[in-house]
Amino acid sequence: MISGDRSLTGGSGVPPSFGPPYPRVLYRDRFIECTDEALIIHGYYFPLGGKKTIPYGRIRTIDEIKMGPVTGQWRIWGSGDFTHWFNWDPSRTCKTRALILDVGKRVQPVVTPDDVDQVKSIITPRMK
Repeated sequence: MISGDRSLTGGSGVPPSFGPPYPRVLYRDRFIECTDEALIIHGYYFPLGGKKTIPYGRIRTIDEIKMGPVTGQWRIWGSGDFTHWFNWDPSRTCKTRALILDVGKRVQPVVTPDDVDQVKSIITPRMK
């Protein structure tokens, strides 16, 4: 702060409070992020690739599936059955495991984190 400049302190000389700290990140890879509050899926929305944030309390169940050529392994982004939605993940073709999240809606997000076991262990105890 420049001497005599009180614009950042509202004229009081006391720095503003920025509220609680940001959520703590428990896991992160290129497309999946687990904070202490929610799962964040990057590259979720088509065509712009926006992120989807799902608070853990909204996740009803989490099911692990083995992927193959007809069960999502070659699905880079989107849905083949209008029930399961795969976020953008061009490396999915090299993965064999996925997590299906039941969030109480017709369309269920499907994620393929680099470390399926770690993500599952973060989400499971935080579900309602």
